[in-house]
Amino acid sequence: MTKIIITGCSGKMGASLMNAAASRDDIEIVGGIDIVEPKNADFEYAKSFSELKCEANVIVDFSNPVVLDSMLAYAVEKRVPVVICTTGYSEEQKKKIFETSKNIAIFYSGNMSLGINLIIELSKKAAAVFGDGFDIEIVEQHHNQKLDAPSGTALMIADAISEVKTDSEYVYDRHAYRKKREKKEIGIHSIRGGNIVGEHEVIFAGQDEVLTISHSARSKTVFAVGALNAAAYMKDKKTGMYNMSDLLKNS
Repeated sequence: MTKIIITGCSGKMGASLMNAAASRDDIEIVGGIDIVEPKNADFEYAKSFSELKCEANVIVDFSNPVVLDSMLAYAVEKRVPVVICTTGYSEEQKKKIFETSKNIAIFYSGNMSLGINLIIELSKKAAAVFGDGFDIEIVEQHHNQKLDAPSGTALMIADAISEVKTDSEYVYDRHAYRKKREKKEIGIHSIRGGNIVGEHEVIFAGQDEVLTISHSARSKTVFAVGALNAAAYMKDKKTGMYNMSDLLKNS
């Protein structure tokens, strides 16, 4: 049994995690952190980590970047692994996550979907095959309540492609200048509207042909299930950085 604490337990992803955990016999939610108390929760609730009394094997974080410092401090003190699913971190915060992984085990991914992580691998393969003969554009769509843009997933895809095309340059706003597109560019475009859960499209545009790789998330359940699988995987891990590739290799 993996006992978990949810950071951001009162949000939409917190509710999805509770629903997904209810159907599993290997996961138990023992605590939750949020500024608002969740409804119908059967676990210990607190507004901050300093108020929490329960013991857990893993922390699952679907909250806000402002929570990072207190969460990592608690995790290091209690020697508890963390599954970080929050996006929108600054470069300084990302550095802190990697530095903290020298003391505890951290699973860090901008997207917990199996399908998205397959898209990442396929995009890397396509970039290697096409070389400079194809222009690459990434389009992501999310609901109108999402705070960060571009999405963490879009950046994950772009970063993976950049492992192949090492001279890549990310371009977010083409209307700011007038010039032809350069081969090294990876265009990243964000759309926000309605209740779109998550749509990602990678476009490889060449001479007389276009390859499109896309993924559509129809509910938040796919992310909750992935996060719980990561939590079970991280139980008893000691130190280091882990991601979806590690989980998939050991599935």
